[in-house]
Amino acid sequence: MKKINRRQFITLAAAGAGTAVAASWMWERVSSSQLSAKPAIDLPKLHKSNNGLLELNLEASNRAVKLGDKQAYLLTYNGQIPAPRLEAKPGDTVRIHFTNNLSQATNLHYHGLHIPPTGNADNVFLSIEPGESLNYEFTIPSNHPAGTFWYHPHRHGFVAEQLFGGLAGLFIMRGELDEIPEIKAAKEEFLVLQDFALDGEGRLMSSAHMSIMTGREGDVITINGDPNPTFSLPAKGMVRWRILNASTSRFYRLSLENHLFYLIATEGGALTEPVEISELLLTPGQRAEVLIKADQKPGKYRLLNLPYDRGAMGMGMMGGGGMMGRTGMMSRNEDTPRVLATINYGSAVKPASLPKKLSVIPALPKPKQVRRFELNHGMAPGMGMVFLINGQPYQNNRIDTQVKLNTVEDWEIINTGVMDHPFHLHVNHFQVISRNGQPEPYPAWKDTVLVPRGETVRIRIPFRDFAGKTVYHCHILDHEDLGMMGTLAIQG
Repeated sequence: MKKINRRQFITLAAAGAGTAVAASWMWERVSSSQLSAKPAIDLPKLHKSNNGLLELNLEASNRAVKLGDKQAYLLTYNGQIPAPRLEAKPGDTVRIHFTNNLSQATNLHYHGLHIPPTGNADNVFLSIEPGESLNYEFTIPSNHPAGTFWYHPHRHGFVAEQLFGGLAGLFIMRGELDEIPEIKAAKEEFLVLQDFALDGEGRLMSSAHMSIMTGREGDVITINGDPNPTFSLPAKGMVRWRILNASTSRFYRLSLENHLFYLIATEGGALTEPVEISELLLTPGQRAEVLIKADQKPGKYRLLNLPYDRGAMGMGMMGGGGMMGRTGMMSRNEDTPRVLATINYGSAVKPASLPKKLSVIPALPKPKQVRRFELNHGMAPGMGMVFLINGQPYQNNRIDTQVKLNTVEDWEIINTGVMDHPFHLHVNHFQVISRNGQPEPYPAWKDTVLVPRGETVRIRIPFRDFAGKTVYHCHILDHEDLGMMGTLAIQG
Protein backbone atom coordinates (compact mmCIF):
# COMPACT_ATOMS: atom_id res chain seq x y z
CA MET A 1 0.00 0.00 0.00
CA LYS A 2 1.36 3.40 -0.97
CA LYS A 3 1.41 6.43 1.31
CA ILE A 4 1.69 10.02 0.12
CA ASN A 5 1.99 13.22 2.06
CA ARG A 6 -0.52 16.04 2.33
CA ARG A 7 1.15 18.34 -0.22
CA GLN A 8 1.41 15.57 -2.81
CA PHE A 9 -2.24 14.66 -2.55
CA ILE A 10 -3.59 18.22 -2.56
CA THR A 11 -1.72 18.83 -5.80
CA LEU A 12 -2.74 15.46 -7.22
CA ALA A 13 -6.44 15.44 -6.53
CA ALA A 14 -7.80 16.90 -8.24
CA ALA A 15 -19.36 31.83 -24.78
CA GLY A 16 -18.85 35.17 -23.18
CA ALA A 17 -20.41 37.87 -21.04
CA GLY A 18 -23.34 38.20 -23.44
CA THR A 19 -24.16 34.53 -22.97
CA ALA A 20 -23.98 34.95 -19.21
CA VAL A 21 -26.39 37.89 -19.30
CA ALA A 22 -28.82 35.86 -21.41
CA ALA A 23 -28.53 32.92 -19.04
CA SER A 24 -29.18 35.24 -16.09
CA TRP A 25 -32.35 36.56 -17.76
CA MET A 26 -33.54 33.02 -18.42
CA TRP A 27 -32.86 32.08 -14.81
CA GLU A 28 -34.93 35.02 -13.57
CA ARG A 29 -37.82 33.57 -15.60
CA VAL A 30 -37.32 30.16 -14.03
CA SER A 31 -37.02 31.53 -10.49
CA SER A 32 -40.17 33.62 -10.72
CA SER A 33 -42.22 30.54 -11.58
CA GLN A 34 -40.75 28.14 -9.05
CA LEU A 35 -43.15 28.83 -6.19
CA SER A 36 -45.73 27.00 -8.29
CA ALA A 37 -43.37 24.15 -9.13
CA LYS A 38 -44.85 20.67 -9.09
CA PRO A 39 -44.21 18.54 -6.01
CA ALA A 40 -41.60 15.81 -6.20
CA ILE A 41 -42.69 12.66 -7.98
CA ASP A 42 -42.25 9.28 -6.34
CA LEU A 43 -40.08 7.26 -8.70
CA PRO A 44 -37.32 4.73 -8.00
CA LYS A 45 -34.01 6.30 -7.00
CA LEU A 46 -32.07 3.37 -8.48
CA HIS A 47 -32.30 2.02 -12.03
CA LYS A 48 -30.22 -1.10 -12.78
CA SER A 49 -29.69 -2.87 -16.07
CA ASN A 50 -31.58 -6.11 -16.58
CA ASN A 51 -30.69 -8.75 -19.19
CA GLY A 52 -28.21 -6.40 -20.82
CA LEU A 53 -30.50 -3.34 -20.98
CA LEU A 54 -30.72 -0.23 -18.82
CA GLU A 55 -33.90 1.58 -19.86
CA LEU A 56 -35.74 4.41 -18.12
CA ASN A 57 -37.71 7.60 -18.56
CA LEU A 58 -35.90 10.74 -17.41
CA GLU A 59 -37.57 14.14 -17.09
CA ALA A 60 -35.87 17.47 -16.35
CA SER A 61 -38.24 19.89 -14.62
CA ASN A 62 -38.73 22.38 -11.78
CA ARG A 63 -39.88 20.63 -8.62
CA ALA A 64 -40.55 21.32 -4.98
CA VAL A 65 -38.21 19.06 -3.01
CA LYS A 66 -37.02 18.59 0.54
CA LEU A 67 -33.45 19.44 1.55
CA GLY A 68 -33.40 17.94 5.02
CA ASP A 69 -36.42 19.47 6.76
CA LYS A 70 -36.69 22.49 4.45
CA GLN A 71 -38.55 22.87 1.19
CA ALA A 72 -36.71 24.14 -1.86
CA TYR A 73 -37.63 24.73 -5.50
CA LEU A 74 -34.94 23.21 -7.67
CA LEU A 75 -34.20 21.77 -11.09
CA THR A 76 -34.45 17.99 -10.94
CA TYR A 77 -34.32 14.78 -12.90
CA ASN A 78 -37.47 12.81 -12.06
CA GLY A 79 -38.20 15.16 -9.17
CA GLN A 80 -35.21 13.96 -7.13
CA ILE A 81 -32.13 15.57 -5.55
CA PRO A 82 -29.73 14.02 -6.37
CA ALA A 83 -31.09 12.42 -9.54
CA PRO A 84 -31.79 8.66 -9.75
CA ARG A 85 -28.69 6.47 -9.59
CA LEU A 86 -28.09 4.46 -12.75
CA GLU A 87 -26.16 1.18 -12.70
CA ALA A 88 -24.94 -0.86 -15.67
CA LYS A 89 -22.26 -3.37 -16.66
CA PRO A 90 -19.81 -3.57 -19.58
CA GLY A 91 -21.58 -4.62 -22.76
CA ASP A 92 -24.99 -3.30 -21.65
CA THR A 93 -27.19 -1.16 -23.87
CA VAL A 94 -28.43 2.09 -22.32
CA ARG A 95 -31.72 3.58 -23.51
CA ILE A 96 -32.94 6.80 -21.87
CA HIS A 97 -36.20 8.42 -22.93
CA PHE A 98 -35.44 12.02 -22.03
CA THR A 99 -37.97 14.87 -21.79
CA ASN A 100 -37.06 18.51 -21.26
CA ASN A 101 -39.69 20.30 -19.18
CA LEU A 102 -37.37 23.18 -18.27
CA SER A 103 -37.76 26.68 -19.68
CA GLN A 104 -34.26 26.45 -21.20
CA ALA A 105 -32.67 24.21 -23.82
CA THR A 106 -30.67 21.35 -22.32
CA ASN A 107 -29.08 17.95 -23.07
CA LEU A 108 -27.27 15.11 -21.26
CA HIS A 109 -23.54 14.46 -20.81
CA TYR A 110 -22.42 11.06 -19.49
CA HIS A 111 -19.37 12.34 -17.65
CA GLY A 112 -16.44 9.90 -17.66
CA LEU A 113 -18.07 7.15 -19.71
CA HIS A 114 -16.01 5.93 -22.66
CA ILE A 115 -18.77 5.96 -25.27
CA PRO A 116 -19.23 7.63 -28.69
CA PRO A 117 -19.42 11.46 -28.75
CA THR A 118 -21.71 11.30 -31.76
CA GLY A 119 -25.36 10.55 -32.54
CA ASN A 120 -27.57 10.11 -29.49
CA ALA A 121 -24.79 8.95 -27.19
CA ASP A 122 -22.48 11.43 -25.38
CA ASN A 123 -23.13 14.21 -27.89
CA VAL A 124 -22.85 17.56 -26.11
CA PHE A 125 -23.71 19.45 -29.30
CA LEU A 126 -27.33 18.29 -29.17
CA SER A 127 -29.87 20.89 -28.09
CA ILE A 128 -33.18 19.67 -26.68
CA GLU A 129 -35.58 22.59 -26.57
CA PRO A 130 -38.23 23.18 -23.87
CA GLY A 131 -41.05 20.70 -24.23
CA GLU A 132 -39.08 18.41 -26.55
CA SER A 133 -37.98 14.80 -26.02
CA LEU A 134 -35.06 12.73 -27.26
CA ASN A 135 -34.16 9.05 -26.96
CA TYR A 136 -30.54 8.54 -25.94
CA GLU A 137 -29.14 5.11 -26.81
CA PHE A 138 -25.64 3.64 -26.73
CA THR A 139 -23.82 0.41 -25.91
CA ILE A 140 -21.12 0.37 -23.26
CA PRO A 141 -17.90 -1.27 -24.48
CA SER A 142 -17.35 -4.80 -23.19
CA ASN A 143 -13.96 -3.78 -21.73
CA HIS A 144 -15.22 -0.63 -20.00
CA PRO A 145 -13.68 -0.17 -16.53
CA ALA A 146 -15.78 -0.36 -13.39
CA GLY A 147 -16.10 2.99 -11.70
CA THR A 148 -18.07 5.96 -10.44
CA PHE A 149 -19.33 8.14 -13.28
CA TRP A 150 -22.22 10.62 -13.52
CA TYR A 151 -24.62 12.51 -15.78
CA HIS A 152 -25.51 16.19 -16.00
CA PRO A 153 -26.51 18.88 -18.55
CA HIS A 154 -23.99 20.18 -21.08
CA ARG A 155 -25.88 22.68 -23.24
CA HIS A 156 -23.28 25.40 -23.65
CA GLY A 157 -24.31 28.71 -22.09
CA PHE A 158 -26.64 27.05 -19.57
CA VAL A 159 -24.39 24.38 -18.04
CA ALA A 160 -23.53 26.21 -14.82
CA GLU A 161 -27.10 27.46 -14.34
CA GLN A 162 -28.62 24.01 -14.68
CA LEU A 163 -26.06 22.09 -12.63
CA PHE A 164 -26.28 24.71 -9.88
CA GLY A 165 -30.02 24.19 -9.94
CA GLY A 166 -29.59 20.53 -9.02
CA LEU A 167 -29.37 18.49 -12.25
CA ALA A 168 -26.87 15.73 -11.45
CA GLY A 169 -26.94 11.97 -10.88
CA LEU A 170 -24.57 9.03 -10.46
CA PHE A 171 -23.89 6.51 -13.22
CA ILE A 172 -22.21 3.43 -11.70
CA MET A 173 -20.37 0.87 -13.79
CA ARG A 174 -20.13 -2.50 -12.05
CA GLY A 175 -17.17 -4.76 -12.72
CA GLU A 176 -14.03 -6.43 -11.41
CA LEU A 177 -13.32 -3.90 -8.66
CA ASP A 178 -16.64 -4.72 -7.01
CA GLU A 179 -15.71 -8.42 -6.77
CA ILE A 180 -12.47 -8.04 -4.80
CA PRO A 181 -13.33 -9.82 -1.51
CA GLU A 182 -12.28 -7.04 0.89
CA ILE A 183 -14.17 -4.43 -1.15
CA LYS A 184 -17.21 -6.63 -1.61
CA ALA A 185 -17.38 -7.14 2.16
CA ALA A 186 -17.31 -3.40 2.90
CA LYS A 187 -20.54 -1.46 3.34
CA GLU A 188 -21.09 0.64 0.20
CA GLU A 189 -22.25 4.27 0.46
CA PHE A 190 -22.81 6.83 -2.30
CA LEU A 191 -22.10 10.48 -1.47
CA VAL A 192 -23.23 13.17 -3.93
CA LEU A 193 -21.94 16.60 -2.85
CA GLN A 194 -23.97 19.61 -4.04
CA ASP A 195 -24.33 23.23 -2.98
CA PHE A 196 -27.24 25.62 -3.47
CA ALA A 197 -27.87 29.35 -3.12
CA LEU A 198 -31.45 29.84 -1.90
CA ASP A 199 -33.46 32.87 -0.86
CA GLY A 200 -35.73 33.00 2.19
CA GLU A 201 -38.50 31.16 0.35
CA GLY A 202 -36.28 28.32 -0.81
CA ARG A 203 -35.98 29.55 -4.39
CA LEU A 204 -32.72 29.54 -6.30
CA MET A 205 -30.96 32.88 -6.42
CA SER A 206 -30.39 34.19 -9.93
CA SER A 207 -26.92 34.34 -11.43
CA ALA A 208 -27.13 38.14 -11.27
CA HIS A 209 -26.61 37.79 -7.52
CA MET A 210 -23.75 35.29 -7.75
CA SER A 211 -20.03 35.72 -8.40
CA ILE A 212 -20.09 33.92 -11.70
CA MET A 213 -16.66 35.17 -12.80
CA THR A 214 -15.11 33.33 -9.88
CA GLY A 215 -17.64 30.50 -10.14
CA ARG A 216 -20.79 30.48 -8.08
CA GLU A 217 -21.02 28.74 -4.73
CA GLY A 218 -24.03 28.29 -2.47
CA ASP A 219 -24.30 28.51 1.30
CA VAL A 220 -26.37 25.31 1.54
CA ILE A 221 -24.19 22.19 1.16
CA THR A 222 -25.90 18.82 0.94
CA ILE A 223 -24.83 15.19 0.78
CA ASN A 224 -27.47 13.17 -1.06
CA GLY A 225 -29.86 16.13 -0.71
CA ASP A 226 -29.46 16.37 3.07
CA PRO A 227 -27.50 19.03 4.99
CA ASN A 228 -25.25 17.32 7.57
CA PRO A 229 -26.55 13.73 7.34
CA THR A 230 -25.41 10.92 9.64
CA PHE A 231 -23.65 7.79 8.36
CA SER A 232 -22.77 4.65 10.27
CA LEU A 233 -19.76 2.38 10.15
CA PRO A 234 -20.70 -1.30 9.98
CA ALA A 235 -19.93 -4.20 12.26
CA LYS A 236 -17.74 -5.70 9.52
CA GLY A 237 -15.36 -2.85 10.19
CA MET A 238 -14.99 -1.07 6.85
CA VAL A 239 -17.05 1.21 4.61
CA ARG A 240 -16.59 2.04 0.93
CA TRP A 241 -17.49 5.61 0.02
CA ARG A 242 -18.07 6.52 -3.61
CA ILE A 243 -17.91 10.32 -3.65
CA LEU A 244 -18.98 12.71 -6.42
CA ASN A 245 -18.35 16.46 -6.44
CA ALA A 246 -21.46 17.58 -8.34
CA SER A 247 -21.05 21.24 -7.42
CA THR A 248 -20.67 23.88 -10.11
CA SER A 249 -17.57 25.54 -8.65
CA ARG A 250 -16.94 24.48 -5.05
CA PHE A 251 -13.83 22.48 -4.15
CA TYR A 252 -14.16 19.92 -1.35
CA ARG A 253 -11.09 19.24 0.79
CA LEU A 254 -12.40 16.39 2.89
CA SER A 255 -11.10 15.09 6.20
CA LEU A 256 -12.69 12.60 8.61
CA GLU A 257 -11.74 13.19 12.23
CA ASN A 258 -9.18 10.64 13.54
CA HIS A 259 -9.47 8.51 10.41
CA LEU A 260 -7.48 7.94 7.26
CA PHE A 261 -8.84 7.46 3.77
CA TYR A 262 -7.60 4.57 1.64
CA LEU A 263 -8.01 5.70 -1.96
CA ILE A 264 -8.89 2.80 -4.27
CA ALA A 265 -10.23 4.52 -7.41
CA THR A 266 -10.23 7.87 -9.21
CA GLU A 267 -12.41 9.09 -12.09
CA GLY A 268 -11.23 6.48 -14.59
CA GLY A 269 -11.44 3.46 -12.29
CA ALA A 270 -9.30 1.44 -9.90
CA LEU A 271 -5.75 2.19 -8.78
CA THR A 272 -3.12 -0.53 -8.68
CA GLU A 273 -3.22 -0.65 -4.85
CA PRO A 274 -4.77 1.40 -2.01
CA VAL A 275 -3.14 4.77 -1.28
CA GLU A 276 -3.24 6.01 2.31
CA ILE A 277 -4.17 9.71 2.62
CA SER A 278 -5.33 12.00 5.42
CA GLU A 279 -7.22 14.42 3.13
CA LEU A 280 -9.12 14.11 -0.12
CA LEU A 281 -9.37 17.07 -2.49
CA LEU A 282 -12.18 16.87 -5.06
CA THR A 283 -12.58 19.63 -7.63
CA PRO A 284 -15.88 20.04 -9.54
CA GLY A 285 -16.58 16.95 -11.63
CA GLN A 286 -14.12 14.68 -9.85
CA ARG A 287 -14.97 11.40 -8.14
CA ALA A 288 -13.08 9.19 -5.75
CA GLU A 289 -13.64 5.85 -4.07
CA VAL A 290 -12.18 5.39 -0.60
CA LEU A 291 -12.19 2.72 2.08
CA ILE A 292 -12.52 3.80 5.71
CA LYS A 293 -11.61 1.44 8.54
CA ALA A 294 -13.58 1.53 11.77
CA ASP A 295 -10.44 1.48 13.88
CA GLN A 296 -11.30 4.09 16.54
CA LYS A 297 -13.36 4.01 19.71
CA PRO A 298 -17.17 3.98 19.29
CA GLY A 299 -18.53 7.51 19.11
CA LYS A 300 -19.26 10.34 16.69
CA TYR A 301 -16.77 11.73 14.17
CA ARG A 302 -17.21 14.69 11.85
CA LEU A 303 -16.63 14.75 8.11
CA LEU A 304 -15.08 18.17 7.52
CA ASN A 305 -14.63 20.38 4.49
CA LEU A 306 -11.31 22.11 5.17
CA PRO A 307 -10.44 25.56 3.80
CA TYR A 308 -9.01 25.71 0.30
CA ASP A 309 -7.90 28.83 -1.58
CA ARG A 310 -8.77 28.37 -5.25
CA GLY A 311 -7.88 31.96 -6.18
CA ALA A 312 -9.71 35.19 -6.79
CA MET A 313 -10.17 37.96 -9.34
CA GLY A 314 -9.45 41.58 -8.41
CA MET A 315 -11.39 44.63 -9.49
CA GLY A 316 -8.67 45.81 -11.84
CA MET A 317 -9.02 42.67 -13.93
CA MET A 318 -12.60 43.45 -14.78
CA GLY A 319 -12.10 46.93 -16.14
CA GLY A 320 -14.90 48.21 -13.95
CA GLY A 321 -17.56 47.01 -11.54
CA GLY A 322 -19.43 44.59 -13.78
CA MET A 323 -20.36 41.42 -11.93
CA MET A 324 -17.79 42.05 -9.22
CA GLY A 325 -20.19 43.33 -6.61
CA ARG A 326 -19.01 45.80 -3.95
CA THR A 327 -16.10 43.95 -2.39
CA GLY A 328 -13.61 44.49 -5.22
CA MET A 329 -12.48 40.87 -4.93
CA MET A 330 -14.30 37.86 -6.31
CA SER A 331 -13.63 34.96 -3.99
CA ARG A 332 -15.80 32.63 -1.93
CA ASN A 333 -13.00 30.77 -0.18
CA GLU A 334 -13.97 29.78 3.36
CA ASP A 335 -11.39 30.18 6.10
CA THR A 336 -12.77 27.75 8.69
CA PRO A 337 -13.59 24.02 8.53
CA ARG A 338 -17.23 23.18 7.84
CA VAL A 339 -19.06 20.07 9.05
CA LEU A 340 -20.62 18.16 6.14
CA ALA A 341 -21.75 14.96 7.89
CA THR A 342 -21.48 12.97 11.10
CA ILE A 343 -20.13 9.42 11.25
CA ASN A 344 -21.44 7.26 14.07
CA TYR A 345 -20.01 4.10 15.62
CA GLY A 346 -22.90 2.35 17.29
CA SER A 347 -20.69 -0.26 18.99
CA ALA A 348 -17.28 -1.83 18.82
CA VAL A 349 -16.53 -3.33 15.42
CA LYS A 350 -14.42 -6.15 14.09
CA PRO A 351 -11.10 -5.27 12.42
CA ALA A 352 -11.07 -5.33 8.63
CA SER A 353 -8.19 -5.87 6.21
CA LEU A 354 -7.41 -3.84 3.10
CA PRO A 355 -6.97 -5.39 -0.34
CA LYS A 356 -3.38 -5.58 -1.49
CA LYS A 357 -3.88 -5.40 -5.26
CA LEU A 358 -6.71 -3.68 -7.14
CA SER A 359 -5.93 -3.51 -10.84
CA VAL A 360 -3.20 -3.16 -13.45
CA ILE A 361 -2.58 0.25 -15.02
CA PRO A 362 -0.28 -0.13 -18.02
CA ALA A 363 2.31 2.52 -18.80
CA LEU A 364 1.43 4.36 -22.00
CA PRO A 365 4.03 4.68 -24.78
CA LYS A 366 5.86 7.98 -24.98
CA PRO A 367 4.14 9.95 -27.75
CA LYS A 368 5.61 11.90 -30.63
CA GLN A 369 2.97 14.64 -30.41
CA VAL A 370 3.06 17.16 -27.54
CA ARG A 371 0.55 20.02 -27.43
CA ARG A 372 0.40 23.06 -25.15
CA PHE A 373 -2.77 24.58 -23.70
CA GLU A 374 -2.60 27.86 -21.77
CA LEU A 375 -5.47 28.67 -19.38
CA ASN A 376 -6.13 32.33 -18.66
CA HIS A 377 -8.75 35.08 -18.88
CA GLY A 378 -9.06 38.40 -20.66
CA MET A 379 -11.29 40.80 -22.57
CA ALA A 380 -12.80 39.92 -25.94
CA PRO A 381 -14.36 42.47 -28.35
CA GLY A 382 -18.12 42.51 -27.96
CA MET A 383 -17.99 39.84 -25.25
CA GLY A 384 -16.41 41.52 -22.23
CA MET A 385 -14.50 39.38 -19.73
CA VAL A 386 -14.03 35.82 -20.95
CA PHE A 387 -11.98 32.77 -19.99
CA LEU A 388 -9.49 31.58 -22.57
CA ILE A 389 -7.62 28.53 -23.80
CA ASN A 390 -4.57 29.52 -25.86
CA GLY A 391 -5.80 33.10 -25.94
CA GLN A 392 -9.19 32.29 -27.47
CA PRO A 393 -12.70 32.04 -26.04
CA TYR A 394 -14.87 29.14 -27.18
CA GLN A 395 -16.59 29.36 -30.58
CA ASN A 396 -18.98 26.55 -31.50
CA ASN A 397 -18.13 26.69 -35.21
CA ARG A 398 -14.38 26.31 -34.72
CA ILE A 399 -12.28 23.15 -34.40
CA ASP A 400 -9.50 23.92 -31.93
CA THR A 401 -7.61 20.61 -31.85
CA GLN A 402 -7.45 17.69 -34.28
CA VAL A 403 -6.07 14.30 -33.27
CA LYS A 404 -5.83 10.87 -34.89
CA LEU A 405 -7.75 7.87 -33.59
CA ASN A 406 -5.59 5.11 -32.07
CA THR A 407 -2.72 7.47 -31.24
CA VAL A 408 -1.27 8.69 -27.93
CA GLU A 409 -0.53 12.35 -27.22
CA ASP A 410 0.91 14.42 -24.37
CA TRP A 411 -0.86 17.65 -23.48
CA GLU A 412 0.87 20.26 -21.36
CA ILE A 413 -1.70 22.40 -19.57
CA ILE A 414 -0.29 25.68 -18.25
CA ASN A 415 -2.31 27.87 -15.89
CA THR A 416 -1.08 31.47 -16.23
CA GLY A 417 -4.19 32.94 -14.60
CA VAL A 418 -5.06 33.88 -11.02
CA MET A 419 -7.43 31.01 -10.24
CA ASP A 420 -7.12 27.21 -10.10
CA HIS A 421 -8.80 25.40 -13.01
CA PRO A 422 -9.92 21.73 -13.12
CA PHE A 423 -9.34 20.57 -16.72
CA HIS A 424 -11.81 17.98 -18.07
CA LEU A 425 -11.56 15.91 -21.26
CA HIS A 426 -14.58 14.10 -22.70
CA VAL A 427 -14.68 10.49 -24.00
CA ASN A 428 -11.10 9.34 -23.26
CA HIS A 429 -9.40 8.87 -19.90
CA PHE A 430 -5.80 9.98 -19.41
CA GLN A 431 -2.85 9.57 -17.05
CA VAL A 432 -1.17 12.50 -15.30
CA ILE A 433 2.54 12.26 -16.12
CA SER A 434 4.01 15.19 -14.22
CA ARG A 435 3.38 18.48 -12.38
CA ASN A 436 5.97 21.21 -12.88
CA GLY A 437 8.28 18.51 -14.21
CA GLN A 438 7.91 16.24 -11.18
CA PRO A 439 6.46 12.76 -11.82
CA GLU A 440 3.28 11.59 -10.14
CA PRO A 441 3.82 9.23 -7.17
CA TYR A 442 1.37 6.61 -8.49
CA PRO A 443 -0.47 5.87 -11.76
CA ALA A 444 -4.20 6.58 -12.13
CA TRP A 445 -6.78 6.97 -14.85
CA LYS A 446 -8.40 10.42 -14.83
CA ASP A 447 -10.90 12.50 -16.77
CA THR A 448 -10.49 15.72 -14.72
CA VAL A 449 -7.24 17.12 -13.35
CA LEU A 450 -6.58 20.17 -11.21
CA VAL A 451 -4.18 22.70 -12.73
CA PRO A 452 -3.35 25.15 -9.92
CA ARG A 453 -2.54 28.75 -10.84
CA GLY A 454 1.08 29.16 -11.85
CA GLU A 455 1.59 25.44 -12.49
CA THR A 456 2.03 23.14 -15.50
CA VAL A 457 0.49 19.68 -15.68
CA ARG A 458 1.35 17.13 -18.37
CA ILE A 459 -1.22 14.45 -19.22
CA ARG A 460 -0.92 11.46 -21.58
CA ILE A 461 -4.03 10.53 -23.58
CA PRO A 462 -4.75 7.42 -25.64
CA PHE A 463 -7.45 8.25 -28.19
CA ARG A 464 -9.26 4.94 -28.50
CA ASP A 465 -12.30 3.41 -30.18
CA PHE A 466 -14.41 6.44 -31.10
CA ALA A 467 -13.97 9.10 -33.76
CA GLY A 468 -16.02 12.29 -33.74
CA LYS A 469 -16.25 15.78 -32.31
CA THR A 470 -16.21 16.50 -28.59
CA VAL A 471 -14.81 19.06 -26.12
CA TYR A 472 -12.33 19.79 -23.33
CA HIS A 473 -12.90 22.56 -20.79
CA CYS A 474 -12.56 23.93 -17.29
CA HIS A 475 -14.99 22.19 -14.95
CA ILE A 476 -15.68 25.33 -12.97
CA LEU A 477 -18.72 25.48 -15.21
CA ASP A 478 -19.16 29.25 -15.15
CA HIS A 479 -15.68 29.40 -16.68
CA GLU A 480 -16.72 26.89 -19.34
CA ASP A 481 -19.86 28.89 -20.17
CA LEU A 482 -17.71 32.05 -20.30
CA GLY A 483 -15.31 30.64 -22.86
CA MET A 484 -12.78 28.22 -21.30
CA MET A 485 -13.61 25.34 -23.66
CA GLY A 486 -12.24 23.97 -26.91
CA THR A 487 -13.59 21.65 -29.58
CA LEU A 488 -11.68 18.44 -30.24
CA ALA A 489 -12.01 16.49 -33.50
CA ILE A 490 -10.91 12.85 -33.28
CA GLN A 491 -10.30 11.68 -36.83
CA GLY A 492 -10.65 8.02 -37.76
